[in-house]
Amino acid sequence: MAKKTSSRPVTLGLVQMSCGTDPKRNLLKAVERVTQAAKRGAQIVCLQELFCSQYFCQDEDHDNFKLAETIPGPSTRVLCPLAKKHKVVIIASLFEKRAEGLYHNTAVVIDADGKLLGKYRKMHIPDDPLYYEKFYFTPGDLGFKAWKTRYGKIGVLVCWDQWYPEGARLTALQGAEILFYPTAIGWHPKEKAEYGKAQHSAWETIQRSHAVANGCFVAAVNRVGHEKPIGGDGIEFFGQSFVTDTSGQIIAKADAKREEILIVKVDLKKVDVTRTHWPFLRDRRVDAYGGITRRYLDE
Repeated sequence: MAKKTSSRPVTLGLVQMSCGTDPKRNLLKAVERVTQAAKRGAQIVCLQELFCSQYFCQDEDHDNFKLAETIPGPSTRVLCPLAKKHKVVIIASLFEKRAEGLYHNTAVVIDADGKLLGKYRKMHIPDDPLYYEKFYFTPGDLGFKAWKTRYGKIGVLVCWDQWYPEGARLTALQGAEILFYPTAIGWHPKEKAEYGKAQHSAWETIQRSHAVANGCFVAAVNRVGHEKPIGGDGIEFFGQSFVTDTSGQIIAKADAKREEILIVKVDLKKVDVTRTHWPFLRDRRVDAYGGITRRYLDE
C-alpha cells in the first residue's frame, strides 16, 4: 500500500481595500488589515498594488513623484517590525525612488522574522488610457524572482505582468509554489456596460492559466472602489481578488464592491502532486523555444 503523502498547509491573507488621498492613513489602514489577517491565521499576507496611495497613474503629473520612497524606507520601517511581531510574510507594492529621476513600481518581500528578503521591480509597464505608467516607472531590471520564505517558496509579479505567460513561467522555474500578483485593475465607467464582463473574465482566465501551466497556486490581490481624479470619470476597480489551486480552479474570491480580507488555506504539497500528474515542466521542448526571445517571427 502506498504511503500517504504528507500535507504542507499554509494560510494566505489577501488584503483588498480602498485607498484615500493621505498616504499615511493608507499605510496605517494596511497595518490594521495585516494585523487582522494575522489574527485570523494568515501566514503570508499580500497587499494590493501601490496601496499607500490612490492609483495616481490616471494622469501625468510631476507632483505625484513626491509619493515615491526609498527601499528600505518609511514603509518598510513600519512593515518589517509588523511582520516580525505577527510572524507573517508580507508582500507590499511600493512606488520606489531609486535615484533622482529614476523610479520603479516595486514589490518587497518581508519574511516572518522581519527581514527584508528582497524586491521585485515590475517588468511590464503599461501605457493605456488612465494607466499612464510609462510616465512614472522605469521597467524592472532585477528579472523574475522567487524567494524561500518561512512558509514556502513564493514568486511576486505586479499587475500588468499578469498578462504574460513568460513571467509566470520563469518565476515558477525558480521553484515558486505560489505566484502573487498585487494589482490595480478596473473598468472605465463608460465602457463597463459593453466590455466589463469580458474584461474581467479575461483577467481571471489568464491568471488561472498560469496556475494550470505551472502547477502552482496563484493569488491576485486587487484594489476596490471608484477613484476619480479631478475632471475625469476615473476607474472603478473591480475588486474580486482571488486564489486558484494548482489546477486553475478558483477556491476563494472577494467581493466586487467592498473591502475584504480573504483568508485562504492551501496545501503546498499539491504543487508536487500536480506537477507529477500533469508533467508540463518535464515535457517542455526547451531546445525549440529560441524564437520566444524575438519580438516577432516575420521571417
